[in-house]
Amino acid sequence: MFTKGKAPDTPETKKSSPPTAPAKPASASSNSPSASTANKPKPAPSVLSSDLTIKGNVTTTGDIQIEGMVEGDIRAHLLTVGETATVKGECIADDVVVNGRVVGCVRGLKVRLTASARVEGDIIHKTIAIESGAHFEGSVKREDDPLASGKKT
Repeated sequence: MFTKGKAPDTPETKKSSPPTAPAKPASASSNSPSASTANKPKPAPSVLSSDLTIKGNVTTTGDIQIEGMVEGDIRAHLLTVGETATVKGECIADDVVVNGRVVGCVRGLKVRLTASARVEGDIIHKTIAIESGAHFEGSVKREDDPLASGKKT
């Protein structure tokens, strides 16, 4: 059925052989440093566990998942507020997913309130999704660049 002589001659194996793992790092290392950083795997999100309380601002360029309590502003690329979490402050991120409680303004390109979300404050967004069952008290405003407005204030 399968022989070693026939496999290299078939067009299917020729198509699948170029995207091998060793070939990519070699080509990336010969290019500029920015190309090598683009091939790095995405780091895991930072997780603040349910027994953790932070009083102060939290800033990251990566992803963060809050399960505990934060009293302060949060800035991130992807912010996930867990079901057991409470955030008292402004939440600013490209993507914001609220499963828990937020008391303060939420700014994001994409904002999603799940059925278990409790938000007391304004939401400024480019796109928004609010699931049935979410509790929301405040105003909703659409802006083309809600993150830029957050940096000015």
